[in-house]
Amino acid sequence: MTRLAVLGSPISHSLSPTIHRAAYGFLHLDWQYDAIEVEEGGLRKFLRACDADWRGLSLTMPLKAEAITACSEVDALAIQVGGANTITWNGVITEAHNTDVLGFSNALLRAGANHIDSVAILGGGATARAAVAASGEFATEITVYLRDPKREAGLRLAIGDCHAQLLIAPWPQAAEGLTAPLVISTTPRGATDPLASQVPIAPGLLFEALYDPWPTPLVSAWVDAGGRVLDGLELLVEQAIEQIRLFAPEIDFFDTSKLRDVMLRAGRAELDTRNFTD
Repeated sequence: MTRLAVLGSPISHSLSPTIHRAAYGFLHLDWQYDAIEVEEGGLRKFLRACDADWRGLSLTMPLKAEAITACSEVDALAIQVGGANTITWNGVITEAHNTDVLGFSNALLRAGANHIDSVAILGGGATARAAVAASGEFATEITVYLRDPKREAGLRLAIGDCHAQLLIAPWPQAAEGLTAPLVISTTPRGATDPLASQVPIAPGLLFEALYDPWPTPLVSAWVDAGGRVLDGLELLVEQAIEQIRLFAPEIDFFDTSKLRDVMLRAGRAELDTRNFTD
C-alpha cells in the first residue's frame, strides 16, 4: 500500500484529502491519502515511525518550520521562506520542500496578475512569507501589514535576492493597503473582517488565502465594489499539484489543466457540502 497524508493540528477540516484523492483517482493511482493530527513538536516522532509504504507528506500549521530541522535535506526555497509544506523520501533520506511559493506564483500567473508592480500583503506568517517570495518575482514594491512586528526578520529573508523593495507597515494602517492593485490576505479567519467597511471604490485583485469560511466579509465587500477575487482553494490546488509532481516524478505533468479542474471541482463540492450542513 502506498501511503500519503497531510499532517497538522487542527487537521480535521483540511481539504487536502479531498483534492489529493480526486487527483489520484484521475491519475489512476491506487494511493491512500489521509489527514493525521500531529501537534507541534511531534513531527520527528511521526517520521521515525514511517515505514517503506510512505511516499510523501503534506504539512500545514504548526509543522512547516519544524520540518526544516526534522528532515535530512531541505530545499533552498524552504530555507528562504522558513518553512516546508512537503516531505518526500529518497530511500531512508527525508527531503523537505516548499510548494507554497509556486502555488502562489502559478495562481497569480493564471489570473494574469504576474505583472503587477505594487503588492500589499496582509499578515506576516508562513503564508505571507510564501506570498512575499512569489510576489518578488514580478513586483517592484511589496508592502506587508504586520500584526506581530517580530515577524519582520522572516519576511526580509523570504524576499531573497530579488530586486523588489520590501516595506513593513503596522496593522492599524492595513486599510491603506487595500488600494494596491494586488492585495494578498494571509491572516486567520476574522482578522480582516473590520477592513470590509474600508474597501475602496473600484478595487483591484484580492487574493484571499482562506477558503473556509467563504466568503469572508472582506471578500463580499470586495466583490460588491466590483473587484476581482482569487480564493484559497485555488492556492491549495496549485501547491498540491506541485506536491504531486514531487510524489510521482515518474508521471508526465506537461499539461495539468484537466487535473486542476478535477481537484477544484472536488474541493468546491466538499465546501458546498460543509456550508450546507454547518
